[in-house]
Amino acid sequence: MKKPKVNRMVLAMFLGCFIIAIFYCQNNLKQASESAIEGTNGQKSRRSPLQTLYDGDQVESSVQAAHQGRRELLEEACRSYTRKRRVLIPEDLKHVMVDDRHGLLYCYVPKVACTNWKRVLMVLTGAAGPHRDPLDIPAHEAHVAGTLRTLSEYSTAEINRRLRSYLKFVFVREPFERLVSAYRNKFTRSYNEAFHKRYGTKIVRRHRPDPRPEALEAGDDVSFEEFVYYLVDPATQREEPFNEHWERVHSLCHPCLIHYDVVGKYETLEQDSSYVLRLAGAEQQVAFPASHKSTRTTGDMAAQFFHKIHPFYQKKLFNLYRMDFLLFNYSTPAYLKFT
Repeated sequence: MKKPKVNRMVLAMFLGCFIIAIFYCQNNLKQASESAIEGTNGQKSRRSPLQTLYDGDQVESSVQAAHQGRRELLEEACRSYTRKRRVLIPEDLKHVMVDDRHGLLYCYVPKVACTNWKRVLMVLTGAAGPHRDPLDIPAHEAHVAGTLRTLSEYSTAEINRRLRSYLKFVFVREPFERLVSAYRNKFTRSYNEAFHKRYGTKIVRRHRPDPRPEALEAGDDVSFEEFVYYLVDPATQREEPFNEHWERVHSLCHPCLIHYDVVGKYETLEQDSSYVLRLAGAEQQVAFPASHKSTRTTGDMAAQFFHKIHPFYQKKLFNLYRMDFLLFNYSTPAYLKFT
């Protein structure tokens, strides 16, 4: 009679230990889960930016509706104008920067406030060190390779996970305003000697009749007309890809292969930048720098530059940048003479 009683006691002890073990494991798992979602700044993260965007209860409905409209227009344009879809390769992702802390993927486009966006991401990722104001970071430091990780550096599985779960955003600009801005910055500023040597000398050699020896040597007086001739010359792209400062946005960021959740525009830069930071829950951590530049390239300024371009070359250039006009819903500029 004592043996069944002993067996019952052993069974009860075993069950008790088992329940304690389950409780211990659950508690550890809970702590590990909380630790995993805790930000590096000591604050527990809330919903991801992607969840916040598509739940849509933490942003102004008018702003949300505007960005939904941009996404839909982009998707429709991709369906209409992209004949053949292909698979993304790491080479396509070299312009996509990663913020693992906040779950952000940003495709940077030169001449569309990319210096300030890189500065903001440096603050958000901790790459800025003690700096908390993006404008405290020297502009050249924002462009140092390796300061921010790009999506191309990850394994295929890690790339796919981030593309699925992170908020993907890009900022675009009226294509010809961006092009004129690139020309002004790279070919009319004395400090850009590297561009003068690398591209200016080649442009002068190919597209200027009887160039002076000094111009062939320095390449620092390229006209906008000569720059346009260089861009539309078929030999240019046969030799090498366009420089990123005048490469088309669709070739840099592949918006028909990557589903961008936010398409910001240079024309509404401050509003759209604040929107992205609100979605990331980072609006208290960093503010996007306000623009006070009086020298920024405008549509009227672009019109002045195109005034001397023959309609034949205007049309060739428009055809070169046509997909950017179509994908991002920019109208054909009224100042073009071929229309």
